[in-house]
Amino acid sequence: MAFNYDEYLRTEKMPTLWCWGCGDGVILKSFIRAFDKLGWNKDDTCVVSGIGCSGRFSSYLDFNTVHTTHGRTIAYATGIKLANPDKHVVCVAGDGDALAIGGNHTIHGCRRNIDITLIVIQNFIYGLTNSQTSPTTPRGMWTVTQKAGNIDPTFDGCKLAEAAGASFVGREKVTEPRKLEKLLVQAMEHKGFSYVEALSNCHINLGRKNKMANAMENLDWIDSITVSKKKYDTLSPEEQMNKLPTGILKQDKEADEYCDMYKEIQEVHQGKRGKITQDDFEKKI
Repeated sequence: MAFNYDEYLRTEKMPTLWCWGCGDGVILKSFIRAFDKLGWNKDDTCVVSGIGCSGRFSSYLDFNTVHTTHGRTIAYATGIKLANPDKHVVCVAGDGDALAIGGNHTIHGCRRNIDITLIVIQNFIYGLTNSQTSPTTPRGMWTVTQKAGNIDPTFDGCKLAEAAGASFVGREKVTEPRKLEKLLVQAMEHKGFSYVEALSNCHINLGRKNKMANAMENLDWIDSITVSKKKYDTLSPEEQMNKLPTGILKQDKEADEYCDMYKEIQEVHQGKRGKITQDDFEKKI
């Protein structure tokens, strides 16, 4: 029997506004299947999205949803999670939303290790607003803001998340929807800040302007620049250049979670426990 997505969708908003062949739909379906596997209650879950093509994510899900301002998904989600620590909070943002205007909030979400899952739909471009350079646009690619070819250094969001303190970091691509589904299950059930990068195609505003005439050519290019983490680790530094590893890149199950620490602070002020010392929150460096 085919999977029934309608249970989790606002079907009155179908069809989606995404371009034909866009990977956002693959990510949406992978998320729904992952959610179903976890057995979570929709009423106990809030999905927060920002501005851009990825911002439509929350519009289509029949959950508690918040469509926020550009780059502020983590800020809104942090407030929601702290007020409702027993609920599940998932953010969805594009690479521009999460790593450019929202980069500051992403860094501090990782640093705090608050129990939120951030899904970054990484399509290497500002898709909705017609092809401006994003922090992840490969060098040399044509954009409307760098028509002679992008000269900016590219940005690896997973490396940033690892360095900033996220306790779960992973990457997968829309050409492997089952692997993406599995990664999302692992990320969402992890306690702490989970950063998941979902590599997707934007064949309209990236692909066809960079000699990838259709969705399949854009997807083939994504396949050509990715390799499993297991294989990536066997490559020489020269071979690793310009390759993106996929799978779980980091998982720390022992890291302190922010809501738990916040609860301890509340108990101090309520006289339920003594003063918290540095030893209470000693970290492995």
